[in-house]
Amino acid sequence: MSATPTSGRESGDRCPGALRLHAADDGALARVRLPGGLLTSVQAEVLADLAEELGDGRLDITSRGNVQLRGLPDACGAALGGRLRAAGLLPSDRHERIRNVVASPLCGLDGRDDGRTDARVDVQAWARALDALLCAGEDAEEDEAGTSDLSGLSGRFLFGLDDGRGDVVALAPDVTLIAERDGRHALLCFGTTGPALRLAAGDAPRAALLSARAFLAAQRASGVGAWRVRDLAPEQRPSPERLAERLAAAGIACSLVPRLTLPHGPAPPPGAVHGRDGRWALSLAAPLGRLTVGQWRLVARAAARDGDGELRVTPWRGIVVPGLTAVAGAAHRTAFADAGLVVSPDSPWHGAGACAGRPGCAKSLADVRADAAACLAGTLPGGADALPVYWSGCERRCGHPGGRWVDVLATDEGYRLAVRDDAARGPATARTVPAREMADAVAAARTTT
Repeated sequence: MSATPTSGRESGDRCPGALRLHAADDGALARVRLPGGLLTSVQAEVLADLAEELGDGRLDITSRGNVQLRGLPDACGAALGGRLRAAGLLPSDRHERIRNVVASPLCGLDGRDDGRTDARVDVQAWARALDALLCAGEDAEEDEAGTSDLSGLSGRFLFGLDDGRGDVVALAPDVTLIAERDGRHALLCFGTTGPALRLAAGDAPRAALLSARAFLAAQRASGVGAWRVRDLAPEQRPSPERLAERLAAAGIACSLVPRLTLPHGPAPPPGAVHGRDGRWALSLAAPLGRLTVGQWRLVARAAARDGDGELRVTPWRGIVVPGLTAVAGAAHRTAFADAGLVVSPDSPWHGAGACAGRPGCAKSLADVRADAAACLAGTLPGGADALPVYWSGCERRCGHPGGRWVDVLATDEGYRLAVRDDAARGPATARTVPAREMADAVAAARTTT
């Protein structure tokens, strides 16, 4: 995604939610926000039931760790909302689209018995606290413009909670909290550039909320219909000093960190995760970000039966199942692989994604998911070091990864392939690839150094 500020958004924010459904060519689409990716096995079963009874029998995981239901009937809104509320998945109708919170999914799960990661803050606890503040609405304290409600945030505005490993930082959230290793402090970053503020870890969720209010105030002052911090020119954004004053006025002490190298770490690869006290977690990825109801239920029931009853849905279109024994983890890993899920970084499906494509999206020029699957079913190599690859049906490239990645774009002349890097300047060199050469071309691009 470009970091260049826009001059404004010409149309309103149409980001779908659980109540504001999107009309796609294959039926209505609902997006259910899962702050921090947290989901109980009981809630997961509810989503499976909804996908089966109302939707197309599949569940999509988004690039923000949320879940989408597709193929819904137009008149299902009331029934869908009622069942989501009853399951605790819709705590606030007014604020449901702004609950965009991603968190390091392996936080607290991959520490060793030597205590190496004992000091890390539980960013999932931050996620729960921040979500409660976002949903509080009118009960929250007012900002300097006299409003307390954050429902005016775009459905694209993103909060990122990083436990220090740098996986969430790499997603370039609008407001980022980074846990420091001492366990007592957090760093607050507003946007993707500039200094950071150091504050007490216990103040982090409120500080994130106040930063979002600062964005809304800057948005109003700019007169630009900005959805995200990067949509504002640097001079229009609140300065770190002004943000520090805002936090101090709310009773949050902080100090300026003028020069900071942000941590940048990889996404959690699929596979077993060794934790403390003999417990394991199992990380898996959904092929092209989509699971059937059967695959979804297999994972949910593994968490209920042998885990701690919780799932962590990740922004890399995966799921982490915590709390397993080594024996149970090994058995479920085999069962997941047999069901077609990605449980190894060596799988060609690891790091591969695609937009909805035809027939679900009218703008798409191809059935990109079928074409991607045909390519991945060949001899395309995977591996932990392979670049992510993403098939897009049009120039919008909805849901594409950040950083460095292989772009496979459908055009009127066929697929155009390029290696893109968000940090590089200038356009990427692209070439149109014949279908018969696609697998080899993508394989070569993914291993580009």
